[in-house]
Amino acid sequence: MNAFEYRDGELCCEDVHVADIAHRFGTPVWIYSKAKLLDALNSVRTAFAELDPVICYSVKANSNLSLLKILNEAGSSFDVVSGGELYRVKRAGADTKRVVFAGVGKTDAEIRQALEDDILMFNVESEGELDAISAVAKSLGRVAPVAMRLNPDIDGKTHAKTTTGVKGNKFGMDIERHNELAAKVLADPHLELRGIHMHIGSPIMTTDPYLQAARKAVAVVRDLRERGHKTNWINLGGGFGLSYRGDEAPPASEYAKVIVPLIKEVGCRLALEPGRSIVGNSCVLISQVIYTKREGGKLFVIQDAAMNDLVRPAMYDSFHRIWPVASKVAAPTDYEAEAIPGCETTDIVGPICESSDYLAQKRAFPPVNRGDLLCTFSAGAYGMAMSSNYNSRPKAAEVLVDGATVSLIRERETYEDLVRHELIG
Repeated sequence: MNAFEYRDGELCCEDVHVADIAHRFGTPVWIYSKAKLLDALNSVRTAFAELDPVICYSVKANSNLSLLKILNEAGSSFDVVSGGELYRVKRAGADTKRVVFAGVGKTDAEIRQALEDDILMFNVESEGELDAISAVAKSLGRVAPVAMRLNPDIDGKTHAKTTTGVKGNKFGMDIERHNELAAKVLADPHLELRGIHMHIGSPIMTTDPYLQAARKAVAVVRDLRERGHKTNWINLGGGFGLSYRGDEAPPASEYAKVIVPLIKEVGCRLALEPGRSIVGNSCVLISQVIYTKREGGKLFVIQDAAMNDLVRPAMYDSFHRIWPVASKVAAPTDYEAEAIPGCETTDIVGPICESSDYLAQKRAFPPVNRGDLLCTFSAGAYGMAMSSNYNSRPKAAEVLVDGATVSLIRERETYEDLVRHELIG
C-alpha cells in the first residue's frame, strides 16, 4: 500500500495532509502511518505462513513504545539487543516468552534480566558468552535456552558497515566450530541448545544469500541431530531489503520461496528478525527550508533536519528520496537522471557544524524557498533510533497517523531536556 501520496499537489499520510501535521507540531517531525506499519508486518507473516514462524520485530530499527505496542497487539514478537530494549518491549505489553536476545556484548546483569523474564532464547555470539550465560543461570537455578549464532561466511552484498555474515566480522562464531560448541552446551546442565541463528547483514536486496544461509543452516541442524542434539529452531535473522527508491527490493514472498522449502525439510521452527523492512517505509521526516544559497558553483538547500536527526546518509552514504511536501509532481525514483525538467543539481544539508551533515548530495531538485516543507521518505528504520543531541539540538517530535486521527507519540525535546541529567560541580 502507498500510505504517503500526493493528492492535488499536497503530500498526504493516509487521510491527513502532511503540511497540517507540520504546522501543528513543528519541524523537524517524524510522521508514521499505522496502516503501512501493519501492512509490512502482515506481508512477512503471510509470506511465511506455511511455517507458522515467530516474527521477532528487530527493536533496534525503531523502539518507540507506541509502535512496539501496535506491533505487539498485531501478534509480532521481538528481537532485542540490550536490557533497555527488553525493558521497552515489556512496557509495550510483550510476552517475553517469545522474545529473542541478540548482541555480542550481553552483560551479566542483562543475562540475569532476560532469564528472570523467561525469554525464548539467547542468540549466543561467543564461547565466552556461553560461559557467562551458564554462570548466571547456575546462580539462579535455571537452565538457559540458547541458539548458537554461527557465521556462515556468506557475503550479503550490502554496505561494508552493515554486513555481518562474513568471516572476520565481530558477529557470531565460525560455522566450522558448531559441533565443538554444541558439545559444550550439551555437557552443561545449565544450558539448553534450542537451535541455531544466522544473520548475514542488512539490507539484503537479493534472495540468493538467504538460499545459501538456509542450506548451511539445514546442514548444521542435520549434523547436530545425528550427534544426538535436539535442535528444533532455525533463526535466519532479518535484513530483508527495503525499497528506498521505488520497488527495487524483492517482496517478502520472494525471500520465502527460497527459505520455506528448506526449513520444511528438517521440520524446524523458524524465527525471523525483520526490522527495517517492517518500519522503514512507514515513516517520513518532515523539515522546513531555512535558507538557500549558491556558493562555489553549487546550490545548497539548508533545512532544519540534520545528521543528528537522520544520520544514515552521513554514516552509510545511504539514499533517501527527498521532495517538497507541496508539489504537482510526485517524488521521482530516478534522481540520477541527467535532467529532470524544472530541477537543478542540489545539495540538501542541515544546520550541524560538520561537512558530512547532509541528507542528499548532487540531487536533482526543484526550486524551493525559505519556509517550504520538505519530505525525506523511508525514514522509519534507524532514523529516530539513531538520532542524537549533537550540537545540543533537541530531538524531534514523533506523530502517528491512523486514518484521519493524528496522535503525538513522542514530545519534542526542550532545551531543559538537554541538560536534565547534567550536574554543575
